Amino acid sequence: MTTVIDTLAERPEARPRHPEKAHRPDTPVRRKPDWIRVKAPGSPVYRETMEIVREHGLVTVCEEAGCPNIGECWSKKHATFMIMGDTCTRACAFCNVRTGLPEPLDPNEPERVAEATAKLGLEHVVVTSVDRDDLDDGGARHFADTITAIRRASSATIEILTPDFLRKPGAIETVVEAAPDVFNHNLETVPSLYLSVRPGARYFASLRLLQQVKDINPGMFTKSGLMVGLGEERNEVLQVMDDLRAADVDFLTIGQYLQPTRKHHEVAAYISPEAFKAYETIAYAKGFLMVSASPLTRSSHHAGEDFARLRAAREALQGA
Repeated sequence: MTTVIDTLAERPEARPRHPEKAHRPDTPVRRKPDWIRVKAPGSPVYRETMEIVREHGLVTVCEEAGCPNIGECWSKKHATFMIMGDTCTRACAFCNVRTGLPEPLDPNEPERVAEATAKLGLEHVVVTSVDRDDLDDGGARHFADTITAIRRASSATIEILTPDFLRKPGAIETVVEAAPDVFNHNLETVPSLYLSVRPGARYFASLRLLQQVKDINPGMFTKSGLMVGLGEERNEVLQVMDDLRAADVDFLTIGQYLQPTRKHHEVAAYISPEAFKAYETIAYAKGFLMVSASPLTRSSHHAGEDFARLRAAREALQGA
């Protein structure tokens, strides 16, 4: 059984977290299998990480999305920063991040992220964000400013996990020009489920974003992720792999969808560790440089170690 301490319970909720889901009928909750087990957080280093995050007034996707790996990651001082606030302009059926009208951007946030990166001693930092459809550039300049600030304050390699910047001309170029080491954008699910799982997004727009990153900077590492257990068919997952390879994506993550509440999309199935291993084997055969596929795989889980392996895989390929 997955056990996670709700760190958000320490903050008073001023408004409903998911107003758009409040009147939805409850969805069934399946019993979790034995292979989905994590340690409850609470180590001294975990608390130290939390204090640094709070001290700098930062938001983390680890907390907002209810990540099951928070205990492990924060006990290693690995926190994934979520910039541009804690409120998303979209309402994906799988996501636990708050939905609503966001506050204005904080111009000092990039420097605070950079300071926290240095204080945590991170060698590899992951920065993600909420969707900000209310902004003319979707928050692209804020991403670029955060990357630049981290470069000034730290020698850490930088991985970003961006929204799709749908209908925001020039946004992708702005972020790529800031030169993150890894540009990640998750497809999240297969095309047939977008309407029910990710209604505010477009599958081929997300795919095109990843291709555009390579068009602008062919040497930049690109990464994307899928959740399984939402009702997809195996052949659909394999087709997504082919689509990503056609876009020259380097790194694929595949993890089990876990239902945040009864108001979220239900878990259609728990995928076995053996099936994840099979997906990993197939993905490598299709040409991905790096694959992480397991029930508890998440985009930023073991991101630093995986980046080192990703870079080594490219060097080995180039030297072959």
